[in-house]
Amino acid sequence: MTARLATARLLAAASLLALSLAACQDGSGINGPSARSLAPIAPQTVALMQSKGMQPSDPILIRTFKKEAEMEIWKRGSDGRYALMKTYPICRWSGQLGPKTREGDRQAPEGFYTITPGLMNPNSSYYLSFDTGFPNAVDRANGRTGKYLMVHGTCSSAGCFAMTDATIAEIYAVARDAFIGGQRSFQFQSYPFRMTAENMAKFRNDPNIAFWQNLKEGSDYFEALHEEPKVGQCGTKYVFGGADAAAGACRPHVDPLVAEKSAHDARAVADLVAKGTPAVRVVYQDGGQNPVFRPQNASAFASLGGTETVLPYDAKEYGRHNLGDVSRPETLAAGPQEIEVGPKGRPTMLAGAEPEAPARAAKAGGKGHGREPAAPAAPTTLMANRADPGAQVETTAALPDKPARIAVADADGDASSYQKLFGQLFAKDKPAPAAPPASPVDAAAAPEPAKLAHAAETAAPRAAKAHAVRTARVEAKGDGKGKGDGKAEAKPALRKGEPEGRKP
Repeated sequence: MTARLATARLLAAASLLALSLAACQDGSGINGPSARSLAPIAPQTVALMQSKGMQPSDPILIRTFKKEAEMEIWKRGSDGRYALMKTYPICRWSGQLGPKTREGDRQAPEGFYTITPGLMNPNSSYYLSFDTGFPNAVDRANGRTGKYLMVHGTCSSAGCFAMTDATIAEIYAVARDAFIGGQRSFQFQSYPFRMTAENMAKFRNDPNIAFWQNLKEGSDYFEALHEEPKVGQCGTKYVFGGADAAAGACRPHVDPLVAEKSAHDARAVADLVAKGTPAVRVVYQDGGQNPVFRPQNASAFASLGGTETVLPYDAKEYGRHNLGDVSRPETLAAGPQEIEVGPKGRPTMLAGAEPEAPARAAKAGGKGHGREPAAPAAPTTLMANRADPGAQVETTAALPDKPARIAVADADGDASSYQKLFGQLFAKDKPAPAAPPASPVDAAAAPEPAKLAHAAETAAPRAAKAHAVRTARVEAKGDGKGKGDGKAEAKPALRKGEPEGRKP
């Protein structure tokens, strides 16, 4: 009886909470919250919590990672430290890696946000949802604009994190019960990728690296202490730490464990760069999707951006989810392209030196004394994806033995210019048109190459021999005045550039 009474009270509290939320959100709240917003947490998820010493009413914190397309829910224990409850695959996010800058750019936000009960929507048009709270103070300080950037159901995104209906139902229920348990707000941390040394080394030349290094400060705090960082603002940057950070101190106290982790990662980044880790930028046609929603690729997916192949979620389970309307499915087919970039974030290409003969002819000046004009240089090969040499712009030139890297474009942080520059990367390779076959008549009339070469080799010696015989005969009939002594006249040297066999 006690358990039933507790459950009834919990449902009543959930109903009252949902009613208060409905008045603040879009959708119809006249008839009360939707039944789906009152659904209890699935028994298997409750069992998972209990196996980790967690309760449904414990406070939560959510982290999301675009590149890996994963979202995590962490729960706080009685000691104030957070532990990972569950990882969920993201069905769809849109745009590119990097913060949202303006309304309509299809960018999903990156940063630290505070989710209050008023941002929860029990009557969402996308099953259930909560607003990320974008823009926050740092976004506004940077002039970023936009609104209604949500975490919601249905696999469709225009600046949101789409989780499928089944997944958002569980996330919503976990957040709802945390609010009912007394949590007034929870932190939502949004990252472009996992803030590992490997990723920071790879993306060191990306135009957004300074912003991402700022986000890593908050990530380091959480990962070193497993405590929610207090977040403040100093100019256009975040500050993280304790009460002094929350008050807006530009140089808040840094916990020794946090400083140690940051220093360790900085050394690891330097080592990776010294070992030749290439700097890259990842370009998407329009965002990404976790591979578990494409069953044919699920087995090849490495979790957490590392070398592990064991997923933190059941690929078969999510492969059966109803995705609803998938936004821009054609942009997901090609997948992201990793483009090697230089120190200024410019894409690089491979270019070979000119062939030696044309170079010498150019230095000699003009047409080169009877030589044919030098042919124009063949186009170089643009290497857009080192991991997949087949994904490159079509070309007729062979790669040089020792290519030199040169900068070819400056995108100035605008992903669209990368797409213009590397547009062919997302198109299927088209075979070069074959030359039309020669007609039987032409083939029969044309002399064989071998015979032409043989004729060219023997014609000159025969002509020289005939000339020598004729000269000898003339001298033999000479006038005896010494112009001919019975010997053949020596053949003068040929002038440079004249054909062999021509009489001087």
